[in-house]
Amino acid sequence: MTKLREPQEAPEVPGMQTVRRRYVTVCALLWLPPGLGMASLVLLFSERGMSLAAVAGLFAAHSLTVAALELPTGGLSDVLGRRPVLAMAGALNVVAFALVGLGTTAWVLTAGMVLMGAARALASGTAEAWYVDTVQAHSGPDAELRTGLARGGSATSAALAAGILLGGALPWLLGVGPDLGARLSEATSGAVLPLSVPVLLGAAVRVVFVCYVLTVLREPPRPPATLRSVLRGVPVTVLGGLRLGGRDALVRRVLLTAAAVGSALAAIELLMPGRTVAVTGATGSGAMAYAALSCAGFVCGGVGSHLAPLAARVAGSGERAVLVCLGGCAGGVLLLGATASTTHLLGTALAVVGFCLFHLGIGAASPNGNDLLHRRVTSAQRATALSVQSLAQQLVGALTGLAVGALPSGPLPWLLTGAVLLSGARLWLRRAGVRSTPVATTG
Repeated sequence: MTKLREPQEAPEVPGMQTVRRRYVTVCALLWLPPGLGMASLVLLFSERGMSLAAVAGLFAAHSLTVAALELPTGGLSDVLGRRPVLAMAGALNVVAFALVGLGTTAWVLTAGMVLMGAARALASGTAEAWYVDTVQAHSGPDAELRTGLARGGSATSAALAAGILLGGALPWLLGVGPDLGARLSEATSGAVLPLSVPVLLGAAVRVVFVCYVLTVLREPPRPPATLRSVLRGVPVTVLGGLRLGGRDALVRRVLLTAAAVGSALAAIELLMPGRTVAVTGATGSGAMAYAALSCAGFVCGGVGSHLAPLAARVAGSGERAVLVCLGGCAGGVLLLGATASTTHLLGTALAVVGFCLFHLGIGAASPNGNDLLHRRVTSAQRATALSVQSLAQQLVGALTGLAVGALPSGPLPWLLTGAVLLSGARLWLRRAGVRSTPVATTG
């Protein structure tokens, strides 16, 4: 068995520059609305009279919908095509964001969160699959993918960072001076609150996203889809995607790595808000500090994604780059664990360094890992493989959240999570002897 070939550097093709630019734009438009909602969604639900338990139930409805639909929608994208599935995701999100932004009752908000979860599942991996399909159709199966994937990751991180800053600032800006927020609420009989504005702005961005997808994205030719072919093809594609991890060692490594990353992300999302409150001494200032820290994390993730091709060149291969970057991620988490019991200035500074190092490593590891994944799967199973990867990350993240919540506070949860990440990095110590051609898996 031969080793996986690294793609050769080739002169930039003007057509590929356009494809890359469109992919980056789609990533930005796709992730700006979730960023807008991050800072205000929980507060909006509370303002609508939802208890903390009800808010948790709304987010659970979203997560369960994503988990249930992740694989079927990935199969739908592989059978029906990338553009119609992306447009469908955008249209569902327009409705979802409008319901969440304007809803005043539990059932309306639940419907919005369920539709948002369905849209998230539809969009999961679909834009990336479109980019890889288009590049390989234009330049062949050995075309260079890592740079475009890295720029897409940078655009995603930048959109999330800009969204969380804008989403946090808009309600505050509406409340200063002439208090436009109060006037808006009064004029709409309470349907539109200042906290609703970022979510409704997200709905408007989704309209732009749908128009962009329908007018700009072009797909390589694929067999025409009928209702019968979709109903028969989706289950077969999903089963084939699930078998990939069992049949291909490198794909299995990518999936296990995603699970390890999901574990670390869940621990950070659960534990960091409490740590910022402990440092600042108040819930309000702690929330502001966490929003700023999250923005810094997204920026570091974007920088890491931008540096992913350089990391592969310096490390000597994409596999070694994943190993090094995951090792850096684990180091960041272990640094967070080492400073978990202290709130003094030096400990806080080291914790911020660990947090940023984690996101920098994730940003650099992801394009390199996905570059390897795309060279192991065919176009017919690409979105499904990405959905399996996302599902592994979400399921392990959910289990980690339950485990971390049951552990005593302090260094232990961080150290265990760091150990999981180190185990994920250890998978890449030995270079896999794998074929350079994609695995064709039949149902």
